[in-house]
Amino acid sequence: MKCRALLFTLFAALVVSAFFATRTQADPNQVRYIAPGVWFREGDPGGAGYCNNVIIEMKDYLIVVDANFPGGAAAVLADCQRISNKPVKYVFDTHHHGDHAYGNALWTKNGAVTLAFSGVADEMQRYEPARWQDAARKRDDVAATGLAAPQPPQQLLSKSPFVIKDGAREVRFYHFGWGHTRGDGFVYLPKEKILCTGDAVVNGPYNYTGDADLANWPKVIRSAEQYSADVVLPGHGVPGGRDLLEGQVRFLSDLYKAVDAAIGDGRKIGDLVSADGKSTTIKLPDHVKNWVGPSLPAQVRDTYEEIAGKKPHGDLPH
Repeated sequence: MKCRALLFTLFAALVVSAFFATRTQADPNQVRYIAPGVWFREGDPGGAGYCNNVIIEMKDYLIVVDANFPGGAAAVLADCQRISNKPVKYVFDTHHHGDHAYGNALWTKNGAVTLAFSGVADEMQRYEPARWQDAARKRDDVAATGLAAPQPPQQLLSKSPFVIKDGAREVRFYHFGWGHTRGDGFVYLPKEKILCTGDAVVNGPYNYTGDADLANWPKVIRSAEQYSADVVLPGHGVPGGRDLLEGQVRFLSDLYKAVDAAIGDGRKIGDLVSADGKSTTIKLPDHVKNWVGPSLPAQVRDTYEEIAGKKPHGDLPH
């Protein structure tokens, strides 16, 4: 029996390794099988701006992680109907940003209940309808809704974890504090050891820091690490293993340390970020290059403002 268990463990490890070896390249707007009853739909941040989605099959219905933009929501709904004849019962907004929550109205129109932690609704009250109206001027799918503001999540979760389970599966919803946003939500499947992170963890240069608590963000991810996920499904970028959590933490920590050291040396924001906001003198270690991209100057500015302002960047006027 011990030999059989060891062989099974080794086989499972090989399967996981093979899966990630084939997932190094982006495949936007495609649905990939992750585990029995779990699918990952990859967004296209370089195209229409859609986020990633996860589709979870329960005994009698489906759960979708993130509402996406309205156009993305329609595409995800069509894929749900293609892979299963079960209805979508719940859609969970991991946070309030438009690419994760602006599709709420489409889902509720089709009979789903939208869920989120209470911080998501708080953020919507803080930033909307200004951001929605700005998006409507730029995006046909937002304008086509005819709405003056985004639809808030219908059911707010105050307890973490919030658990949904039936005879087929258990799904846990967690909030570990303010990281990427005040309302960051995670979804964990304990049997499958799959963690869905929203934008608290991304795989690539996709971090938006404007609404963040940059000092606390790594602590949020550390809290999520305790659940020993074998598969991590990020808000943007391709899936990864648990090392994706560590990489995200190191990027945020190295960014904060580099800017804090520059401030300690008496350097001003003009010394760190060019006037046009397109370049920065801050250089991060090679081990976090996966997360470094065109947004680094904005990330440096946000970090500088948080440290200089002595409060989370999301609490500063912007």
